[in-house]
Amino acid sequence: MGVSMLNLGAALPEMFLAVSALALLMLGVFTGKDKAFRTVSWLAVLAQIVTLVLVVMGDGGVAFYGQFTADAFAKFTKVLILIGSSLGIVMAMNFAERENMSRFEFPILITLATVGMMAMVSATDMLSLYLGLELQSLALYVIAAIRRDTVRATEAGLKYFVLGSIASGMLLYGMSMVYGFTGTTNFVVLGDIMTGGDISVGTLVGLAFMFAGLCFKVSAVPFHMWTPDVYEGAPTPVTAFFAVAPKIAGLALFVRVAVGPFAGVVADWQQIIVMVSVLSMVWGSFAALRQDNIKRLMAYSSIGHVGFALVGLAAGTAEGVQGVLVYLGIYLVMNLGTFAVILSMRRNDRMVEEITDLAGLAKTKPLMAAVAAILMFSMAGIPPLAGFFGKFYVFKAAVDAGLVTLAVIGLVTSVVSAYYYLRVIKVMYFDEPVEAFDKNGTEMNVIMAVATIVMLVFVFFPNPLMDSAGAAASALFGQ
Repeated sequence: MGVSMLNLGAALPEMFLAVSALALLMLGVFTGKDKAFRTVSWLAVLAQIVTLVLVVMGDGGVAFYGQFTADAFAKFTKVLILIGSSLGIVMAMNFAERENMSRFEFPILITLATVGMMAMVSATDMLSLYLGLELQSLALYVIAAIRRDTVRATEAGLKYFVLGSIASGMLLYGMSMVYGFTGTTNFVVLGDIMTGGDISVGTLVGLAFMFAGLCFKVSAVPFHMWTPDVYEGAPTPVTAFFAVAPKIAGLALFVRVAVGPFAGVVADWQQIIVMVSVLSMVWGSFAALRQDNIKRLMAYSSIGHVGFALVGLAAGTAEGVQGVLVYLGIYLVMNLGTFAVILSMRRNDRMVEEITDLAGLAKTKPLMAAVAAILMFSMAGIPPLAGFFGKFYVFKAAVDAGLVTLAVIGLVTSVVSAYYYLRVIKVMYFDEPVEAFDKNGTEMNVIMAVATIVMLVFVFFPNPLMDSAGAAASALFGQ
């Protein structure tokens, strides 16, 4: 292979963001911890915005001798990841300064995790996939425990690290088995082998182990056990970040692995995805019914949402992948808006996290209550809000692929999950008001307003997201 196959231009956004993270690290070290946090945070956001422009304007192509591709699928998911990461930094600033965790390393770790996420959604080789995944994971382990002076955050970081290491080991073991039985780690070559038929049992066992590792990364049942504890124990802005960018990157990677190199054996892995999807939807819906802590509620909610997204993947079609991507776009906005509400739950300069703390919010802060209600209705999938269409497209893809039972189970669990979202609305509008929350920060108000507008406007202008998701899905299937 010639040097031209290196094609560094295709990986320019990742390289720019990585260099920016290292430059910001030097800036933070030489500026001093107290002064650097807000400066480094805003510069990290600026670096991610520039990276977003580079992603959108880039020509794409294959790089690093076939181990990396910047196709339409990667471009779509990178845009979502960068939006989630940059807003995650913005949402953390005021909280970090109030709670004495304003370390300049925090935005740098998020930036490095973002580099890993971008690399793994562009990976077309198991080696580059693992490098990107571990760059993301190692940064996330530290972010979860960044508030070292609290037992909850330290415990969350330790649980995440231990269980994440086990999952990475399972993923790596699966990759080694696939390599051992096929003789290649390249997705294109693997795809040719899979379509040729006569797949060995060892390869399918390796694939099952790979899927188990990926299920952990997206917190799908039965590999979800870390999610409620980490969501509750980590600082709230960290939880907000975990709920969006890493989840989107993990699901995008899952889709690329399943319908890329293993597209030829859909019948073999489809039943695994169906089972995981059903378990995630059922457990996410029913376990959330008993939660009183809003962050634990969001943890089980995210497990359920992963189950709904996997319904589209189970279809194994371009229409199914398009449904997953539309779902991820809507999921990003819903979660950012919801966590902006949660971060505004502050009373007497202290964060509160119980659902009962929202009692009577409609009387004390009617606009915030209206925003929260719209977001809860959307997450429950109530028409005509955007959340309804997210579920509609994945269910439609499943029905078209003959998975009617899966779509029906999804519909039933969606009805069950509506209970705990509606419970939040009931507490806000019908319970007796408690002491009002402190004044919101400007950033939170803007994020809540934009999220609400997007949820409402999508009903009338769905085409931009739909067309982009369709082009991304077609690129993945080579159409």
